[in-house]
Amino acid sequence: MKGEGHKRAARILVCAAALLCAMPAAAGLFDDDVARQQVLAQQKRIDELKQQNEAILARLAKVEDDLKSSPVLDLAAQIEQIRQELKNLRGQIEVLSNNIDGAAKRQRDMYVDLDTRLRRLEQPGASAPAPAGAAPPAPAPGAAPAAAAAPADAAESRAYEAAQNQRRIGNYQGAIAAFQGFIAQHPKSSLAPRAQYWIGDSYFNLRDFKNAIASQQKLITTYPDSSSVPDALLNIASSQMDLGDTATARKTLDGLVSRYPLSEAAEKAKRRLATLK
Repeated sequence: MKGEGHKRAARILVCAAALLCAMPAAAGLFDDDVARQQVLAQQKRIDELKQQNEAILARLAKVEDDLKSSPVLDLAAQIEQIRQELKNLRGQIEVLSNNIDGAAKRQRDMYVDLDTRLRRLEQPGASAPAPAGAAPPAPAPGAAPAAAAAPADAAESRAYEAAQNQRRIGNYQGAIAAFQGFIAQHPKSSLAPRAQYWIGDSYFNLRDFKNAIASQQKLITTYPDSSSVPDALLNIASSQMDLGDTATARKTLDGLVSRYPLSEAAEKAKRRLATLK
């Protein structure tokens, strides 16, 4: 009886350890701040569960040491209690795993949406030209600004797309260098503001939040009329939150909503502000 109970407990511990090892790493996937905070909280909980598992293993070792002197029935009860605790632990791990998978999927969906929207803005001739002699249309109140620049030529487009490819495969250091080189060669390009935005975004993905903020602030200063400004402000707020400066992040989000209330970035800012209150 002692041997079988001990083996069953060991098998359960192995299963729990295997579940712990199978958990996905969520940190490198995330762009949306709310989902990222959820994933971090879930990961913290998993670490706590790992510590509980280690404590259970220590208790089991103590049970084994007491085997020679304790009554068999008492040992069996202790083993059964440990087995139940491991079962509960496994259930909690499964729930956390599902939560992390869901948060990661939401982040991927939001990132794809942002990438698609920005790629549309990056297409040459995305806005129809006004008739000859006509005044340019006035922007809607509160809408994101649009930079007036000539369409990119073929060489610029190839250089920009090469930098984008580095970012898409996750080579963020390479993307930063490529986008910086693009801006140095084509400072007047209509794609230059977008290149500067992706520099900041790449730093953000590298979790270099201070450089991410500095890069997005450079975009706002250098290209104040760019349609990328609202997205840059959103990225700055996300970096500030990851640095633990929630008060400044809230101020940045409030400013984004106030200055560009009709932009898509403002809608995301409103949702994030709702979670901070």
